[in-house]
Amino acid sequence: MTEENKKKPNPIDIHVGSRIRLRRNMLGMSQEKLGENLGITFQQIQKYEKGTNRVGASRLQAIASILSVPVAFFFEDAPGEEAGGGNRGFAEDSSMAFAIEFCGSPEGLQLNRAFVKIGDVKVRRRIIDLVKALSADDAE
Repeated sequence: MTEENKKKPNPIDIHVGSRIRLRRNMLGMSQEKLGENLGITFQQIQKYEKGTNRVGASRLQAIASILSVPVAFFFEDAPGEEAGGGNRGFAEDSSMAFAIEFCGSPEGLQLNRAFVKIGDVKVRRRIIDLVKALSADDAE
């Protein structure tokens, strides 16, 4: 079987998997722990998160319950969602997708977890100013 003939994961399955990973990481939960709560292996969680395996409806409901989010959370900003119309079209949508993607990255998660632990509001504002200053230097 050639590389191009291999079945590629559906974009929706990939998106749902990435949202599972995002929420799991936001909670600081391991793949092992999520799998344990579901009665499956962490390898199966890996396959769900990569979109390699589809998540069935009842399993997705269980994951949503464990991760304390509504099932709809996994479909927010899904590919092709714009075609349905709905309440899309706000300028914030693309920046929100970027923020979600960033928060799902290893660096974004580390930064977010460390940042929220800083209790002093002035220090947090200084960090934001520092990051803005550093990013302005790159833009010039």
